[in-house]
Amino acid sequence: MSERHSSKAVLIAGPTASGKSALALELALNAGGIVINADSMQVYRDLRVITARPTQDEEARIPHRLYGHVDAAVNFSAGAWVADAAKALEEARVEGRLPIFIGGTGLYFKALTAGLSVVPPIPAEIREDVRARLERNGVEALHAELARRDPRAAERLNLRDRTRIARALEVVEATGRSLLDWHHEGQPPLLPKDSFRAVFLAPDRDELYARIDARFEAMLGAGALTEVEQLSARGLNPLLPAMKAHSVPALIRHLRGELSLEEAATIGRADTRHYAKRQFTWFRHQLPEFEWVKPVEARGWLAAAAGAARDPH
Repeated sequence: MSERHSSKAVLIAGPTASGKSALALELALNAGGIVINADSMQVYRDLRVITARPTQDEEARIPHRLYGHVDAAVNFSAGAWVADAAKALEEARVEGRLPIFIGGTGLYFKALTAGLSVVPPIPAEIREDVRARLERNGVEALHAELARRDPRAAERLNLRDRTRIARALEVVEATGRSLLDWHHEGQPPLLPKDSFRAVFLAPDRDELYARIDARFEAMLGAGALTEVEQLSARGLNPLLPAMKAHSVPALIRHLRGELSLEEAATIGRADTRHYAKRQFTWFRHQLPEFEWVKPVEARGWLAAAAGAARDPH
């Protein structure tokens, strides 16, 4: 199999519930591929159901990498994902398999194709102190502090973006430099230009929203509430990425008796729809190299991409 594919990869992105996983599995089965996760929530082992990770049967049919390999207590970063993705990519190349990156996290694809800034590890005590101040004083106060210490970064951030404001403040406290400065001194991309084909599945909005609603109901039926209950019982910091996965905060509030299940479901569906809108915007503006394709046309696109990947020229 070692000569079966060139170094080219196939990238399948799209909003949540757009049908990416089924297409990736079909392509991998037909083309001798390895499926590599590029979704920031599907890395967490605690969140199989709520993030619609591939099933155990699907994972047994074809090699899957970077799914469920991180504990929910870990604040997993794009840099850590790139390091893991590099190993998975090398494995695919050694085995002569077609690397198929699939997911909806724009930052992961951006890092894969354009490189990533190399920010030194943030000491745990600084991260915990910043997050504690965020909880105690609120996001407005933290943004005001960032504006004093790193006005360029503060100016670029939405006043309600808790995660990025905290991150920018952590970096300036830990390194004495702006996060923007680190962005200019990054790692080269794992997949340089012309080494991949990239598609963004773009269903009609009404169709997508109907699929989001249907999938949410299916996840509840598959045990999502029990999964969230087990996660909540761990008493983890609510600011950890896994604790902020879509629907998790609302379902935790339901388990605490603060919301009915229907109220929690309404919030979860709405949050997922808003996220899908942001995914459309991110890929349109940040990743123009992705070809936009309707899901019904995706199989033809993927067949052509797989053929190109076999061509070493």
